[in-house]
Amino acid sequence: MRLNDLEYDLPPELIAQSPVPERDRSRLLAVQRGGPVAGHHLFCELPDLLCEGDLLVLNDTRVLPARLIGRRERTAGKWDGLFVRQTEHGVWEMLCQTGGKPVPGETVIIESACGDDVLRLEMVEKTAGGRWLMRPQRLGSVVDLLARFGRIPLPPYIRKGHAESEDRERYQTVYADKAGAVAAPTAGLHFTPGLFDALARRGISRTFLTLHVGPGTFQPVQTDDPAEHRVQAEWGEISENSASIILATKAKGGRIVAVGTTSVRVLETAARQRDPGRAWSGFTDLTICPPFEFRSVDALITNFHLPRSSLLLLVAAFTGLDCMRQAYREAITNRYRFYSYGDAMLIQ
Repeated sequence: MRLNDLEYDLPPELIAQSPVPERDRSRLLAVQRGGPVAGHHLFCELPDLLCEGDLLVLNDTRVLPARLIGRRERTAGKWDGLFVRQTEHGVWEMLCQTGGKPVPGETVIIESACGDDVLRLEMVEKTAGGRWLMRPQRLGSVVDLLARFGRIPLPPYIRKGHAESEDRERYQTVYADKAGAVAAPTAGLHFTPGLFDALARRGISRTFLTLHVGPGTFQPVQTDDPAEHRVQAEWGEISENSASIILATKAKGGRIVAVGTTSVRVLETAARQRDPGRAWSGFTDLTICPPFEFRSVDALITNFHLPRSSLLLLVAAFTGLDCMRQAYREAITNRYRFYSYGDAMLIQ
């Protein structure tokens, strides 16, 4: 497999710029794993496409309003930053864009959404990886400060044409719980409480894990041999309770249906531990590419992904390269909506 195998031509108008009015009314392409496209559906029809005894495993991370827009105090030049993490010393690690060459000791000023408060960040030093370490000049938790001064960090291919308040709701899953991600686990955006009720009536249960999606999710595969690519490490967790539910489902012959590539990475990371049936937490840089032995996941719900992305690479490993490419051709021909606010696939 070569990098060119992860290319495809997408008409720009198929890049979804906003969500559909009702979450579960997005479209769903059913794909037979390793085989042909099985049908075209709405996402609300998912209960009829799964089997009694199946277990949905969903990522309950919550997207932080991690984008900060401000100005450099010394030059008044525009500054744009993305919060990545807080270090053990309380310093923020950030991706920054600005004109000129800022130097350590400079201050960036960010106004609150209402314009009635400001946050100052001191630029401490630039890391070897090109990120800035910045120190907030006021007390408060990361979650609270970002909630007041931050914005939802939409992917760059979404051109703003609607209110940010809509993104604060719709760029979160309805079950988002643990704050820490800078991008949404987008396969989960299609679920609603009513759909969960319909799934339960069909004997399809659910459990949760966590993977805090980092900026590495947007990093394209750049090596000609995709097997040489490594995704940036992200923090994840499976609780003792979820691990027990997954084990019990397997023991009864039920299938593990991963909701999103993030869930796949945590499940397959945990499956490779010394005691794969127990709780797990830590950082994972597991990179899934063909050929790959899936030890936990039996079916996958996922959105359509960017060319040359590690996410598309994972899908190719799960479906087989030819199957993945055929499914994407089918989706483009039938005018499916792509990427974060777009439609989904069920691969089983």
